[in-house]
Amino acid sequence: MKKSLRLLVLFLLPFMSGYAKEVINPILPYDYSDPDVIRVGKDYYMTYSTFACTPGLQILRSRNGVDWQIVDAALPDTVPGYGHLDACPAGCGVWAPAIRYHNGRFYIYYGDPDFGIFCIRSEKTRSIPCVWESAVLVKKGKGLIDPCPLWDEDGRCYLVHAFAGSRAGFKSALAVCELAADGLSTIRESRLVFDGHPDHPTCEGPKFHKRNGYYYIFTPAGGVKTGWQLCLRSHSPYGPYEQKIVLSQGSTDVNGPHQGAWVDDKFYHFQDVGTAGRIVHLQSLRWQDGWPVIGNNGEPSVASAPIAAIIKDEFDSIELSPYWQWSGNRKAQYYYCNPQANYLRLFTYPATNVQDASNLLLRKIPANTAFVVAARLCFTPRPQGKKAKYAEQAGLVVHGRQSCAMPIPGDGQWWYAKIEVSKTHLCRFYLSKDGKEWVEHCEPFQAVAGTWIGAKVGMYAVRECLESTSPYKRTDNDAGYLDVDWFQIEIK
Repeated sequence: MKKSLRLLVLFLLPFMSGYAKEVINPILPYDYSDPDVIRVGKDYYMTYSTFACTPGLQILRSRNGVDWQIVDAALPDTVPGYGHLDACPAGCGVWAPAIRYHNGRFYIYYGDPDFGIFCIRSEKTRSIPCVWESAVLVKKGKGLIDPCPLWDEDGRCYLVHAFAGSRAGFKSALAVCELAADGLSTIRESRLVFDGHPDHPTCEGPKFHKRNGYYYIFTPAGGVKTGWQLCLRSHSPYGPYEQKIVLSQGSTDVNGPHQGAWVDDKFYHFQDVGTAGRIVHLQSLRWQDGWPVIGNNGEPSVASAPIAAIIKDEFDSIELSPYWQWSGNRKAQYYYCNPQANYLRLFTYPATNVQDASNLLLRKIPANTAFVVAARLCFTPRPQGKKAKYAEQAGLVVHGRQSCAMPIPGDGQWWYAKIEVSKTHLCRFYLSKDGKEWVEHCEPFQAVAGTWIGAKVGMYAVRECLESTSPYKRTDNDAGYLDVDWFQIEIK
């Protein structure tokens, strides 16, 4: 097989220096929930909520603020607090991060609703990828989420955060505390600075800025699917704050445009599109009378039609493409990259069922379009003796709150498998020996989103132990494996 680029796109947006005069929204038609963006030098950097997936806290880079590429991950292997488990529980882990650059280092803050507010700091650097220090629990507490720091001109560091009602028993309010100058510990406890009851329920995802003597907090409210973007301003970090709605759906079809990032003359926000997750839009931003004016006088620009493309991975590197994520904490025994033979090998790993497996290797799905997932696969189970007490299977998978696995024959032979996904995310599964004649395989399946994230597609390789054994008399002391020649997503 000829080697090729892991990412093949038949249509690319032109790269432009400076701000794009005409932006094609969404700029990221994939699930990049709760995006936050900064610019350092000529480069823009974005991070987003990765929840229980690894690599976590993935970081995207752009030269023009429009075209993005994943270049790093601040949590490559495990979600802090869950390293003793195969996986962080679905919907937990990394919520609504904020990325900032201060005193020669990058800082990423995020809230874990079950532990508190974490910070991950980089080495001294001007660019990413880079070396990241271990995560530090800056502020302990259940239900503390969506943090964002602000270093003031006098060197003091303030942190704004929200509350998760599911853990704190309280929400729709924002608080500010003071951190040490290095941003790694709390020196003054939180004080409520904004009460969203009753007009701005579920205010969350705040981003802290200072401009022309005003402290600004950009905060979404009203809920993910139907909410709006609120801006607060005050001459003190602790308020009192004036308020103004600066972005809402209005007459457009872009629902819930909020929880975004202000950089220069740009404002990034997401739109929840259901099964495909939360996709990223870019709006223009200008200032008038001390308030931001976003998009078309407070309404988002209208989204465009999807762009046809083929995204293909031929596994010709010693590392996985950064566009893959595991459903749980990454382990060395999950996979082997063999670029010499141009294949990826996934080893079966114990799981009660595919839905809860920690070693699903997954990719985001494109929004607002039909697409086809295809792969060439070979599954070789471990030889089963007469006393074997385990079962293995492997193949393609559609994963969300409900999942559907498409097993391929375990005959050690190469098979072609594909999933045709409609615009409404109805999935049909097909199998072929030669890639030309296809047989429907499995019942059709209606894909659904995951917990706070969009549905994903990818591959699985699991084994189930059918009886309990002692650690020294296991019947599953080795693993079968799934070889993957190539994997692609064709956007229609």
